[in-house]
Amino acid sequence: MTHGERKSRRMRGSRTCGYGNAQKHRGAGHRGGRGMAGSKKQKWMKLSRDCPDFLGKKGFKRSPKLRSNPKTINVSDVEENLDLWVEKGFAQKTGDTYEVDLKSLGFDKLLGAGEIKSKTKILIPSYSLQAQEKISAVGGEIASQ
Repeated sequence: MTHGERKSRRMRGSRTCGYGNAQKHRGAGHRGGRGMAGSKKQKWMKLSRDCPDFLGKKGFKRSPKLRSNPKTINVSDVEENLDLWVEKGFAQKTGDTYEVDLKSLGFDKLLGAGEIKSKTKILIPSYSLQAQEKISAVGGEIASQ
């Protein structure tokens, strides 16, 4: 459409520009309010059809005091870091057995992913059954604090 054929150009001087009464086509009143205004009144049918989940509460959030995010470590990561921890003084090696206090390293739970080959004695508050099986299979032990 060329610029000269637009309705606003053609209707200059007609007062209502082709919208009938001067009150029509004026501001937000013509569209029933701005944005989501009237969504519980005149726009209810459109809202309930197009956005059925727009109103109401959804789900809940637990209190931060009740949430717990334990810091975990896998047995494969323990195996990987044993020599480094001995160098830095976080673990001790007596003979062929390593002794590690994972709680002092900041871990809360030992999980059983991966493999471990070293005989290890581990102190940790919580551990999985699979981790316990893998540690005891190589001759190590887990003690809870």
